[in-house]
This record gives sequence, structure tokens and C-alpha cells, in this order.
Amino acid sequence: MKLKKGDQILIIKGKDKNKKAKILRGFPRKEMILAEGINIKKVHKKAKKEGEKGQVVEIAFPFPSSKAKLICPKCGKPARIGYLIQEGKKQRVCKKCTAEL
Repeated sequence: MKLKKGDQILIIKGKDKNKKAKILRGFPRKEMILAEGINIKKVHKKAKKEGEKGQVVEIAFPFPSSKAKLICPKCGKPARIGYLIQEGKKQRVCKKCTAEL
């Protein structure tokens, strides 16, 4: 998975299309990411104590990383990510402006 925690992304598919967000957490085994304000669902919470009311809470759920594109910090455009090996280290690179990420 090429996207990492803290990256700025642009959503390219689904109900949140064309929204920008920051990645909060990645799930590499499932190829999914969790981003702030994206894929919000309403969850009904049961009352914990007697006399307390139940609530409807909005929670962000993970979504497939293929539905997001990285926004390059240098050129500011959504771009694909490539890899470049220099001095034995693997670096992520923007395919548009060839800047290191």
C-alpha cells in the first residue's frame, strides 16, 4: 500500500468524490484507509445506564485505498506514486513532478 498516515488525499470515487482529507490510519492487510470526515456512517448506540437515552453517533469507517489519490505536497496536484531506490533506500516519488514524498 503506497498511502501512509498523515498524507493528504483526494477521493476519486464514491459518495465523497472530490473531497480532500488527511489519512488518520492505514490497514495494509485489508488495503483500506481511515480518513477524517470521509465515509461517515450513523451508528445507533444503546443506553449504558438506566434513565439514559440512546444516541445516534456519526463515525468514520475505513474505505479502500484504491478510491483515493495522493495530493503531492510540492506541486499540489493529485498524482500517482512511484518508487525510486537511491543508496539502498526506497523512496516514494510523485509521478508528475518527480519530487520525493
